[in-house]
Amino acid sequence: MTELESFFSSGGALSEIISGYQPRAAQVEMAEAISDAINRNQHLIAEAGTGTGKTFAYLIPAIFSGKKTIISTGTKNLQDQLFNKDLPLIRKVVKTPFVAALLKGRSNYLCTHRLKNALSTTLGFSKEDAAALAKINTWGKRTKTGDTSEMSGVPESDPVWYQATSTIDNCLGQDCSDYADCFLVKARKKAQESEILVVNHHLLCADWSIRDSGFGELLPNAEVVIIDEAHQLADTASNFLGITVGAKQLNDLAQDALIEYFNDATDIPQLRSAAEDLEHEVKDLRLAFGIELKRGEWQELENNPTIMTGLAAVKAQLQRLTDQLKLASVKTKGLESCFKRAEELMHQLQLILDEKTGKWIRWYEIHRKTFTLSRTPLDIAAEFRLFMQHHKATWIFTSATLSVANKFDHFANNLGLNEADSASWNSPFDYASQSLFYHPKGLPQPNDPQFIPLIIDFALPVLQASQGRAFFLFTSHRALKQAEDLLKNKITYPLLVQGSRPKAMLLEQFKKAGNAVLLGTSSFWEGVDVRGEALSCVIIDKLPFASPGDPVLKARLDAMTQQGRNPFFEYQIPAAVIALRQGIGRLIRDETDSGVLMICDPRLLKKAYGQQFLDSVPPMRRTRDIADVQAFFLNPR
Repeated sequence: MTELESFFSSGGALSEIISGYQPRAAQVEMAEAISDAINRNQHLIAEAGTGTGKTFAYLIPAIFSGKKTIISTGTKNLQDQLFNKDLPLIRKVVKTPFVAALLKGRSNYLCTHRLKNALSTTLGFSKEDAAALAKINTWGKRTKTGDTSEMSGVPESDPVWYQATSTIDNCLGQDCSDYADCFLVKARKKAQESEILVVNHHLLCADWSIRDSGFGELLPNAEVVIIDEAHQLADTASNFLGITVGAKQLNDLAQDALIEYFNDATDIPQLRSAAEDLEHEVKDLRLAFGIELKRGEWQELENNPTIMTGLAAVKAQLQRLTDQLKLASVKTKGLESCFKRAEELMHQLQLILDEKTGKWIRWYEIHRKTFTLSRTPLDIAAEFRLFMQHHKATWIFTSATLSVANKFDHFANNLGLNEADSASWNSPFDYASQSLFYHPKGLPQPNDPQFIPLIIDFALPVLQASQGRAFFLFTSHRALKQAEDLLKNKITYPLLVQGSRPKAMLLEQFKKAGNAVLLGTSSFWEGVDVRGEALSCVIIDKLPFASPGDPVLKARLDAMTQQGRNPFFEYQIPAAVIALRQGIGRLIRDETDSGVLMICDPRLLKKAYGQQFLDSVPPMRRTRDIADVQAFFLNPR
């Protein structure tokens, strides 16, 4: 028996710390495959179905290898769970000593310098913001890590955190008076000294985009890089390799310039007027975009003289503020920092406005109060391949959903992984006895104007049979809102709706209620873990094809068409299959779970490509009869 087999065996180390532990063959096989890949310095794509125990399957070989390892997770929540729960558990029984560290992006750490600046400014804050800053100040005096997730009194989403954290633009670095006690510097020092470093995809990609080769300033060199929730990596990387300039960045610069002006530059009144005028022009440009919240192609802006005039005015005011900050920059490090930010924003705005190479997709997005202008790479595969070649680590990519019809082409092609090995392990759950897949007859076509009202009629008997306890997942916010209006008068169960309150709070309510129906879109299709009877039914409205009107997707599909390829079969179907697998994955989270999956899209059986989706559904019993659903809930196992 190998050391790994022994660790995962029924009398092994894991059985000492996990109550009722049962060895899983797939977990051991996955751990051995990862160990082998690390030893051979061979990249590996490792897909493991829900319940395999993939976290321990990659952590143990990484620790046993003794090699410096970076583990990147899809979200900060997963990052915290891995560092605060999984690693301490393993440390109790693993004989190999290891030093672990957690590193997040700089905006996740308290910046005492900026907090002091905010508390001492005469600019003034609302009563609510002033109270929140006082709470942060009290917490700041006792925290050891400065990690903002520790601070429960002020939500992480509260904009006031901008006054108490830094960005790469406004950080003063070694010139800061608080540098010796900086929480971010301390976290980075621990990261440099660690053998197991836990980061997230945003930090990994932000660091990658800093330099053309190797890791940037944030992440130390590693011998092994493990990407968990790897199906999210291409999208995150695409965002970070691009450029975005938005109303928030411009307004933040103007606000910070005003704070510095009131503190140290009141003898330059033109600086104040330049900052205030920039805010005014940004506000006017937002109004010019109109009230519709959307993502759109750059061509639409070029065809709108009002918006192009507004863009020119913002650019001119940004240049004016840059010029004033240049004059004032000799006074203090804070003003110098603002000048450098203004210069960089001007450079980025110029790159977006002047793009003519055809290698980038330009697009815009309108939010409720702000807007963003973006330049995104058409193809990241070549960039990512270059990145991996420069950095000679062993890369392990893992997730429950990386393949389409047992092939990894879509995932591998997106990241340029031509030479990676691949392997897949099925979930250990007994789907045939734990679940039922219901696809009723007579469903309307997705393009039917009455599609949502009609599928609600099909779903109501299912929700009655399940007594609530359901996720109803939609492919658009518009469909979700329509369903909410229809359902609120038709069911007696608690109705929870995405967007009505923070996601974590909604999930807590859902679990506590025990009979709720939660309506959600994309953010509830993945990364949500509800075990037990509270979630016994997942209903999905449509096959989750991304909107072909999305400017980034449209540009990529057009480029594939020009290359003589078939973007629908090569890109859109595989991406939709992976998204559907994520949604289905919410249903069975434990060997004691049971539940019904309902998919309301008739294309599953009416279109030839539907078979690819059916082949990607776990091996559940299937039915088209509501009586089977009712019988299942009367006797679920």
